[in-house]
Amino acid sequence: MMSINVSQNSFQLLQANSMDRRLSDHSTFKIPPGSFGMFTIIALIAWVVLYDRAILPLASKIRGKPVRINVKIRMGLGLFISFLAMAVSATVEHYRRRTAISQGLANNATATVNISAMWLVPQYGLHGLAEALTGIGQTEFFYTEFPKSMSSIAAALFGLGMAVANILASVILNVVKNSSKKGGESWIEDNINKGHYDYYYWVLAILSFVNVIYYIVCSWSYGPTMDQLRNDKVNGVRGEEQEEAVKLN
Repeated sequence: MMSINVSQNSFQLLQANSMDRRLSDHSTFKIPPGSFGMFTIIALIAWVVLYDRAILPLASKIRGKPVRINVKIRMGLGLFISFLAMAVSATVEHYRRRTAISQGLANNATATVNISAMWLVPQYGLHGLAEALTGIGQTEFFYTEFPKSMSSIAAALFGLGMAVANILASVILNVVKNSSKKGGESWIEDNINKGHYDYYYWVLAILSFVNVIYYIVCSWSYGPTMDQLRNDKVNGVRGEEQEEAVKLN
């Protein structure tokens, strides 16, 4: 579901294109709609650097031993943040659409709504954070759980997952579009001000939340990872060494 959510870039471009993309009220420069994806990359890079250079060293210093967040926990957090990203997207789109209608722009798909496009930054940032946690965690999970002879397969599985996600995204879009048509106007319209993309985002948010629950069940059923077993073994050896040192003293 996280990959499906990330693949909704075309709709986010429509949102950005219909909003005020100036950096400030006195600025003449407008951020191109396609450039808003940079906030996803910035969030991803920022998390990787912060996690590796600040969070882990600080946690290790506090606990007095090397600390590493388990890969399953990271993937789960990423999926939950992906759900939050879609909830934020739905909320922002609801406010954008309502503002467009109140300004009499319902029939003008190319008009600029008097609302800053900077409101899109949180959802882009959350998508980047989710991808950093789940995407990197998933790749690490494949490499640690598979034998070395299958490392090439592990590398290909992530790409396969993205490909399947793109297909599922198209299926979900068509199902929502055709189903919503039965009630009158479709949620997915060429005119973003007439459609209900906020409802579509809420559908994705609900599916994302269900996916989080499903992941928790699968994670519990899978049991400890190889990384967990190695850490438990190391901590157990260190605990025995500390006990022996206490006895000698």
